Amino acid sequence: MKKMKRQPTHPGTIIREDYLMPLSITIKDMASTLGVSRKTLSKIINEKGSITPDMALRLSRAFDTTPDLWLTLQKNYDLWRAGHVSKAWQMVKPISQQLLHHQG
Repeated sequence: MKKMKRQPTHPGTIIREDYLMPLSITIKDMASTLGVSRKTLSKIINEKGSITPDMALRLSRAFDTTPDLWLTLQKNYDLWRAGHVSKAWQMVKPISQQLLHHQG
């Protein structure tokens, strides 16, 4: 798998830049359309919240996309951040291939 050098765009930025702004939809109106609170959507838009499977379903229906699109955007963002912000995962010692593939 190719390692991404630049930080992926947070899905909240995509919602704001590609949907809300061009369509002149307010956060309040979009939250109402999605059936969530303005605060919930605002957290996502401001990169303080994440896309859940439920939100992915809501967004896919509202914007005629797929839930996988939104979940993949969130996953890519989260994995990049985890790999670049925290280094604790690098302390894990890999289990040997011989042990992993041993057929009893």
